Amino acid sequence: MIRLALLRHGHTAWNRAGRIQGRSDIPLDAAARAELAAQCLPEGWHGADLWSSPLLRAAETARLVTDQEPQTTEALIEMNWGEWEGQHGIALRADPTSGFRDIEHWGWDYRPPGGESPAEVWARIAPWMATLTRDTVAVCHIGIMRMILARAYGWNFDSPAPFQIKRNRLFVVEIAGDELTPWPEPIRLLKRAP
Repeated sequence: MIRLALLRHGHTAWNRAGRIQGRSDIPLDAAARAELAAQCLPEGWHGADLWSSPLLRAAETARLVTDQEPQTTEALIEMNWGEWEGQHGIALRADPTSGFRDIEHWGWDYRPPGGESPAEVWARIAPWMATLTRDTVAVCHIGIMRMILARAYGWNFDSPAPFQIKRNRLFVVEIAGDELTPWPEPIRLLKRAP
């Protein structure tokens, strides 16, 4: 059994403005950098392999929290939001012609215009997960975390999610062959000793 701990990157200016980032390479903002630099991994995770998305916001989060350089993989890059990238979710939701749906009404095959479906994102994550040989921390994006947690919880993007992804927490999934088992509660990052 391998433990995979998922950590969402820190805030960016686009996050705070409610803009959909997707694959846009937006860096962390100054407040996020300060917050993350004051935190570290909880006990039991310091010897784990460290991976991140190659996007700046994820790789920098990994470095700030661990003081290590992560390995990066395209498998962990955020989902492609297509034509919605850079737009404000609230504006898309208000526009009846946008095709926008909240994620709990997607199913595995819904695709934003010009973007990726959850099934397509899972198809690129699963082969990477199959290569893991030891406990791993992966710093990534909410879309990637949703796909892995959806598989672990048996959620099909057809109702409210049985989990809520928050920042500064490790969401742990145990991997045993093709079986994914989520830990019931995330683990908070620790404050660094002064």
